[in-house]
Amino acid sequence: MIYFDNAATTRTKPPEVVQAVTRAMGSFGGVGRGVHEASLDAGMTVFEARQKLSDLFGGPGAKRVAFTSNATEALNVAICGLVRSGDCAITTAASHNSVLRPLFRAEDAGMISVDIVPIKPDGSLDYDEFETAFGPKTRLVVVTHASNLTGNVYDIAKMAQIAHAHGAVMVVDAAQTAGVVPIDMGTQDVDVVCFTGHKSLYGPQGTGGLIVAEGTEVEPFKVGGSGTHSYDRSHPSFMPERLEAGTLNAHGIAGLLAGVEYIERIGIDAIRETAQGLASKFENAMRNLPGVRVYGGAGTGRTAIVALNVADADSALVADMLNVDFGICTRAGAHCAPLMHEALGTSRQGAVRFSFSHFNTEDEVEAAISAMSEIAVYLV
Repeated sequence: MIYFDNAATTRTKPPEVVQAVTRAMGSFGGVGRGVHEASLDAGMTVFEARQKLSDLFGGPGAKRVAFTSNATEALNVAICGLVRSGDCAITTAASHNSVLRPLFRAEDAGMISVDIVPIKPDGSLDYDEFETAFGPKTRLVVVTHASNLTGNVYDIAKMAQIAHAHGAVMVVDAAQTAGVVPIDMGTQDVDVVCFTGHKSLYGPQGTGGLIVAEGTEVEPFKVGGSGTHSYDRSHPSFMPERLEAGTLNAHGIAGLLAGVEYIERIGIDAIRETAQGLASKFENAMRNLPGVRVYGGAGTGRTAIVALNVADADSALVADMLNVDFGICTRAGAHCAPLMHEALGTSRQGAVRFSFSHFNTEDEVEAAISAMSEIAVYLV
């Protein structure tokens, strides 16, 4: 099996990630739920993970890192904890449903209004048009750092500058960029970064979180057991306990920590260059295949994603042929990005997404090029 669905979940993890989870499963107690060795071991691992993640994202420190089960939960925490009745929120058509649906739910409830900045057919964003969307009630901006469909990377520093000039809070969905595109909350002036562990951070599924800048206060999405201040009627108001209730997934966080340490050891630049080199080789070959259309890519760069279609064939058919006939795993359909498909004109057809990891190889790319060449001849 050749795996090119890394934008959904990285299948190949560094061996140390597996080892860390295995060790944790055999030794950890509950984080903050005791003073015995099993609990303290788990607590120290979780604290170290917070610190490493803050360092990776240029964050304000370990105490401002709160863990969730994935980026979807992190975005719900951020959005629901920041919007106020009567606010206007801004996002872009590149957003994943993890951004769109929490915003739309608040809008449908009559709580807020939502303005969506369009994306061009080449996948790029007009930043002047982005700025014109702001009004006197705009308080929240939630944007994706990179499209999960085309890989287009957007300039979050420029968007944060615009947002802050209008008095709005800036939340970034870094699901596709965490661990592979550098993010520095300080220099880019981002208020909240939401990330997931199971993609380019090489952690297990069920891990993720958000990093909150000093001075930005997010209301808790859920409350309950915190392991501290148990006699208080209300949930703790200090970070990170403010945004965490219940026992943490310390076993998964141990694996996430190992994934971050792997990124530190190899280097984000080296990881990105390898993955993007493979993606570029594949993309160049696809652009020369008759009947094959490649989407996106314009703007400030892209992640290692190539989205395409073959003639008028349904994307699910192409993905099925790749899987059944060639043993190649891709992702077809809507990719939880309906507005991006509208921008690209692919709402009916969907798209076939190839997403590369630095664990993929040149031979695997050559096999994918050969497979697509055969499929194109058959379908065109």
